[in-house]
Formats: sequence, C-alpha cells, structure tokens
Amino acid sequence: MELMSGNEAIAQGAWEAGCTIGVAYPGTPSTETLEAFARKDGVYAEWCVNEKVAVEVGTGASAAGARVLATMKHVGVNVAADPLFTAAYTGVGGGFVILAADDPGMYSSQNEQDSRYYAQAAAVPCLDPADSAEALSFTRDAFAISERFDVPVMLRSSVRVSHTKTPVEPGERTEHELVPYRKDPAKWVMMPAFAKPRRAVQLQRIDALREWVETCPYNEVVRRGGDIGVVCAGAVYQHVAEALPEASVLKLGVTWPLPARKLREFAASVERLYVMEEGSEYLSAAVRACGIAVSEPPAPLPRAGELSPRLVREAFGLPVPPYTELSETLPGRPPALCPGCPHRLVFKELARMKAIVTGDIGCYTLGALPPLSAMDTTVDMGASVSMAHGFELALSGTDHKPVVAVIGDSTFAHSGLSSLISTVYNRGAGTVCVLDNRTTAMTGRQGNPFNGVTLQNRPSRELNIEAVVRAIGVEDVRTVDPNDAAAVRAALKETTALDDISVIVFRSPCVLLERKKTRPLWVNASCTACGSCATLGCPAISRDESGVAAIDAALCIGCGQCTQYCRFNAIVPE
Repeated sequence: MELMSGNEAIAQGAWEAGCTIGVAYPGTPSTETLEAFARKDGVYAEWCVNEKVAVEVGTGASAAGARVLATMKHVGVNVAADPLFTAAYTGVGGGFVILAADDPGMYSSQNEQDSRYYAQAAAVPCLDPADSAEALSFTRDAFAISERFDVPVMLRSSVRVSHTKTPVEPGERTEHELVPYRKDPAKWVMMPAFAKPRRAVQLQRIDALREWVETCPYNEVVRRGGDIGVVCAGAVYQHVAEALPEASVLKLGVTWPLPARKLREFAASVERLYVMEEGSEYLSAAVRACGIAVSEPPAPLPRAGELSPRLVREAFGLPVPPYTELSETLPGRPPALCPGCPHRLVFKELARMKAIVTGDIGCYTLGALPPLSAMDTTVDMGASVSMAHGFELALSGTDHKPVVAVIGDSTFAHSGLSSLISTVYNRGAGTVCVLDNRTTAMTGRQGNPFNGVTLQNRPSRELNIEAVVRAIGVEDVRTVDPNDAAAVRAALKETTALDDISVIVFRSPCVLLERKKTRPLWVNASCTACGSCATLGCPAISRDESGVAAIDAALCIGCGQCTQYCRFNAIVPE
C-alpha cells in the first residue's frame, strides 16, 4: 500500500497497462502526471508544443499500435478538440487514453469548465475516478476499454483528485504487444467518402457503450437509507459520503454515457433524488434527460467553485462542526513575481509609459496586479499577440496609447507564433515582447522548444526565437536584458514609436532555475521615503509607517533591480 496523488496514480495505472508513450503540454492540475510517467521504466514521454499536437502525436502512435497516454488541463482540451472529435471517428489502434484535469474553483486557471461536455459531444467514454485508487484502476482498465470499443477514452479528473494523496495498491506491469499496423484508408483517412461510413460505425459504438455502461463495475450503488438518494461522481462523492452519511449514493465512475436504466432503478428506490456536482449542470441535466425527477436541496448549492462537506450539509439545513471565518481585517496575500524575477522591470516600464498591454497565460500574468498594474487583458494561450493586432486595427487612425503584447517563451511556442505569423501576413503593427526566462515557469519549470530541454533529458534542438521571428518576416527584432532598466525603457520607447511590427526578446533565466543569491541589499539612512522601490512589487521590499523602505535579507537575492530606481543611492549591498 502506498500514498499517491491522483496524478501519480494515473501514471502508475498507465504504466501497469503497458502504455509505452506519453505526450502532453504541461498545465496545472495535470502536469505531474506525465512527469511521473516519464520516470517509469520502458516508456517514452515528451512535452509537445501544445495539446492539439499532443493528441495528434498520440493518435499517430495509437494508429501504429502503441498504447498512449495524453494529459492536459481542462482548457487544454479546448485546444485538443479538433483532433479529438475526429479521432472519435477513426478509432484507435493501440489503446488511447486522454486525461482532462478540471479545475473547479480556478486555483490556477482562467475559467471553470466541465470536460465531460467534450466527452458527450465527441461521443467518447468518460471515466471519473473519485480517489487515487480509482484513478489507478480506471486508467489501467481504460486502455482495454479503448481497444474493445475502438475509441479514445477520456479520463476526467479534478484538482482535488489530481493533487490529493490517498492509499493505492500498485501492481506489476503487463507488457502490451504492438498492434501491427495495417494500411486502412477507410479507417484513417477522414475525407467525406470515408468519414460518412465511420459516422455509422460511431453510432453503432455509442449503442454498444450504452449497453456496456449498465453493467460495468465502475458505477456503484452505496446503499444506506431509503429517504435520500444522491447521484454524484469524482471528488464530489467524498464530500457527499462525509456530509450525508445516511443517504444512499449512486457513485458514477462512468459519466458518459450514463447508465440510464441503473439511474432509473436507483431513483425508484429512494423517496427523493438529488444530484451533486461542482460548478456545472452536466450531471443534473443528463439525469433529467433520462426522465428522472431531480429534487433541489432546501438551500441552493454554490453554482461556482468546489464543494465541501460543510457546503453540502448547509444546503440540507444540517448542523455543521464549529468553524471560524477568516477575519476581514487580515491583510491579503496575493501572489507576486519572485524577488529578482526578470519580468518585473518590463512591467514597471510598461506601467510608466501607460501602454495598453495585452497579456498571456504564465506567471508573468501577475504583472496585472498592483503595484505594477501593467496588464490590460489575459484570455487564453497566444491571445496576447492576436489581441494586440485587434487593438491596433480598432484604434488605427486615432491618437492612442502604445499597444504592446507580452508573452512567455513556452506560450509563444504553444500558440503565439501562429498569431504572430497572422499579424505579419496582414501587415500589422505594434510591439511584441517575448519574455524568455528559459523555461515553462508557471507549471514547474518544464522544458520547451526555445530552451531545448526535453522531459526525459534526451538530446534535443534549441530553437532560436530571434531567427524564427526574422524568418517569418519581422525585420525589427531586438534582444534585451530585462534586468537593465535603461535598456528596457529605451527598447520599448523606440519600438512603440514605429509604424511596423517589432519583436523584443527579453532574455534572462527564471531565478528559480539557478537559484543564485548574492549579497542581499539593505536601505541606508539616505532613504527619503519616496516609495519608488515599493512600486516594483518585490516581496523583499516593505515600508514602515513613515514610508521608509526596508529590505528582508531572507528574501532578497541581491539582483539590484531596485537600485536602478532609487535616485538617492539609499539601496546598497549589505
């Protein structure tokens, strides 16, 4: 018996099933899955530039006969939807399992969404484990299900399952022989003449899946009382089991397709039936679609965010254990760029010039928070470059503020490059800042094409951002040290004055890569309490009641960024 997170258990289950290939783009809460898989014996694992590419690589490997695991967070499923929907027509060669890790509560995401809607729309079976033990067993079985029904299988997790450690019984690996590839255009070439017959195959498969789901062992009735019955899935089951110990529960391990007959039988066995889910109406709508009456709790459950046993008990008017709400007087502790972060001065200078800044997904999104407050928009991966072009189009012919796109190196490879190609092709203008900190920092410092580091440290090629950008037609390409305030200011001033497209590559390693620390700085008696250093938002800098600055030597890494903004030479080496 071992304690494993859900992500580790999924990796273990894939390994035990004889999966040999893992593909992904890192994204919390899914990232650790492929990292754990990559450490297993006898497997190949890689970071792809985005989730679409990952599913396409996985589809190719599956067609060639290998068992494949692809992992992504919920918004990554949006990117992967194109190949996913067609792979549901082609089917598989070797078993193909796709992890979609949802994030109720948006702990590290720009939205909440329920990936089970994708399973329903694509007509691929969706398994929904409630803990690490189920994450392991469901993943292990999913490859055989994929091959039995000739279809990719979605494994849907959530942040609570992915990151919580519960006991599992790891097993031995069962080697899987490569399924010999046989040329079959009618199965794999999805032009209309072949896709129409595959649609008929899909419909037959759906009927078979609906029969199978009625008797599969993953949908379990936990019989307690007859008054209240609850239908739930995933991590929500743990909350319901703790909050309503007298209720009978139909715990769904397969959430598409739903077992309609089993649901009706369960509903008939209780006086009132409730459906519990987080931030979605997927299950309740699907249960009602089976012709089943669903009751509402006396008080409504939250429509957004995670559930908890307390929230469930409160919804039913039941007493809850004593607890204390956090005082509203407690100071907030928002996330901040690390001390010495190479992104900080770029945002400081963008704020000084009052630019319109279209941002992107990464730790640099924190540049939107006070005191930097230097970002206007963040929507999705790669949107910074496209949205900057949109701003320029809308504001053309007006006397407007400079428009600047800010994107990280990994996100630029993910989808920013295609956005930039579109802007260059359409003769767009503006400044694009690529914040190249030599890693995919936000999700745990993974490799990407522009630092050349692979998941399993295999020999690789490091792509050159400047050369790639010049190759697509950008003539004004500059490389600037982001720790040099004067150089940052000059580059931004010059490029935003041009009427053409410019790209500035701000290159400096993430401070967590090398963890270098020189002599910390301190504030001497020359401080005039002007507050300039505090506007950098460095966690190491604080001010007393009179406004005089102080530097926490335990946090300061001696980067010297703050000294460039102190006009009174008050910040010096300790």
